[in-house]
Amino acid sequence: MTEATLGAFMEEELTSQPDTWARASAMTAEQQKLPTSGQRVAVVGCGTSWFIAQAYADLRERGGHGETDAFTATEAPLVRGYDAVVLLTRSGTTSEILAIARELRGTVPLIGVTGDPTSPFVDLVDEVVVLDFADERSVVQTRFATTALALFRASLGEDLTAAIADARAVLAEDVDDELVNAEQFSFLGTHWSYGLANEAALKMRESSQSWTEAYYAMEYRHGPIAIAAPGRVTWAFGEVPEGIAADVARTGARFEHRDIDAMADLVRLHRVALERSRRRGLDADKPRNLTRAVILDA
Repeated sequence: MTEATLGAFMEEELTSQPDTWARASAMTAEQQKLPTSGQRVAVVGCGTSWFIAQAYADLRERGGHGETDAFTATEAPLVRGYDAVVLLTRSGTTSEILAIARELRGTVPLIGVTGDPTSPFVDLVDEVVVLDFADERSVVQTRFATTALALFRASLGEDLTAAIADARAVLAEDVDDELVNAEQFSFLGTHWSYGLANEAALKMRESSQSWTEAYYAMEYRHGPIAIAAPGRVTWAFGEVPEGIAADVARTGARFEHRDIDAMADLVRLHRVALERSRRRGLDADKPRNLTRAVILDA
């Protein structure tokens, strides 16, 4: 394969994100299937879906819509008593998600969000939102994850016009060589963007086998900043606490931040991750040791 064809699916999918976000934000009937304001909710996913769940949970609770927790499927204490549980899975075949759906079926309303309407998951939930137009062939998730978050944000009353415009703008830019060639990345987030920082770190690891870490922005000063050095990058999504940029600058590391919607900034990271993988001769569509869905032996 040539460098240009490595990660071809990922490239096609990540560049389509503004369009899939617009489509999800217009899905008003499907948004009505999601938890209503005032309900106590758990949002559950694995890997990327867990990090999107973190972002949604923070936005929902801070927006005054009700207590909202985010869990990875294997560690979800769902005996706490929830009014509804949202299960997020691109493939609808992830073993841990199917196990939770079977365990909870009939005990609490289950709302599923998936990319595959033919998966066994669909028959295990009470309501399902299908984002098949955002499904992917690449193992590395980009548009399904952000499109699900666009759906969630729109359901909370957010207008995504600016986010979509920001994403189109970053897709029109050249990729920054200094970011592509950096030795190490630390990603920071605040409130809902912490989930995106976690996702950015995972995306860079998956696609380019890079050394990445993720932290709450204020927590970064409490030890993790020790890793900052020339040739390394500290990338902050969303709101930046006062003094962080100056603290990073003193280490010689590059502080990367854009005053744009954090979800659009994740698109920018997707482009850096893809280009980084290509220059290393890696195929981001088929990352090492990974499959599109985790299906465990019974």
